Amino acid sequence: MDKRRFPVPAGVTDWAVAAGVAALLLGTGLSGPHPAGGREVVGAALLVAGGLALAARRRAPLVVLVVTGLAAVGHQAAGFDVLAVSYLVAVYGAVRSGHRRTVVAASVGLLASLPLTALLTGGGPAREVLAQARSTLEIAWLIAAFAAGEAVRQAEQRAAEAERTREETARRRADEERLRIARELHDSLTHQISVIKVQAEVAVHVARRQGEPVPQALLAIQEAGREASRELRVTLQALRDDDTAPPHGLDHIPQLVQRFRTTGLETTLTVEGQRHAVPAAVGRTAYRIVQESLTNVARHAAATSATVLIDYRPDTLAIRVDDDGKATPLPPPTPGLGLLGMRERVTALGGRLRTEPRGTGGFTVQAELPTNGAT
Repeated sequence: MDKRRFPVPAGVTDWAVAAGVAALLLGTGLSGPHPAGGREVVGAALLVAGGLALAARRRAPLVVLVVTGLAAVGHQAAGFDVLAVSYLVAVYGAVRSGHRRTVVAASVGLLASLPLTALLTGGGPAREVLAQARSTLEIAWLIAAFAAGEAVRQAEQRAAEAERTREETARRRADEERLRIARELHDSLTHQISVIKVQAEVAVHVARRQGEPVPQALLAIQEAGREASRELRVTLQALRDDDTAPPHGLDHIPQLVQRFRTTGLETTLTVEGQRHAVPAAVGRTAYRIVQESLTNVARHAAATSATVLIDYRPDTLAIRVDDDGKATPLPPPTPGLGLLGMRERVTALGGRLRTEPRGTGGFTVQAELPTNGAT
């Protein structure tokens, strides 16, 4: 048997509840003792208005609370002895939204206003008038609506917290698993490449010692082994930065630039704007952008110089890395894993990244990371 569920939109449910409450109030009011003439029309209109206002209780719970409270006072003044069901529903919605103090203040004011309104507009003995005011808003029903809203609010908070905890746990386990796999891959590849490199170096050494010509393929294997070992070490170095070492951030960029200077790449660092504290995630991402950009320059760009610009803006940290390499607009470069990883980091923070060849030659990496006005 097909048991598919068709979810009902929240707006349809809200209007259905509002129409139901309005019909209940109007039916109850007209079926009991009520005034005639103009007061009947006004009171009936207020009963319907108070019920229909509940359609907006999700979007504007406080506004609905005020409207239903005024409607309760109004239909009581018109002579309708009806329980303020619409106000009780509004109390439930406002408390569920987290406006507990406002609900308490509004309810105290309404409980004080109803007897006063009854005395000013009602006829007959004062005892009967006050009893009619109490029946318009029973304190027990008011407490029940408040408690129901608070119970649902806490349940939703616990559910949301449990969902966040599950997501964080799953994300942490996935990160740990990726880190474990990457480390095993690093260790395995490092060992195998080291064996290839050592064997190639021994063969080259033996050939030269015996005065024999060294095959070009053997020299290529030797150089490829060195380059592969160096690239693997640089690429996976970040995986060794676990909890035993402090994460790299903006303060480490000068040392990073200095290390690339020692490789022969003329690298300059410029810092502009008023320095201010930024979130740790932004600092780590900025460091990784500069590190990946300079690593790509040193490996692939055939550049002699590179410039790094860190610009502190009021709500944004801007990073720009330019080089004078051989990159040209045509053909368009194919992004590698480094650039893809960089884009993922920037996108996760809600920032923007642009990577492209410069019109004057070379390559540029530009990133803007929001800091949410951190100071």
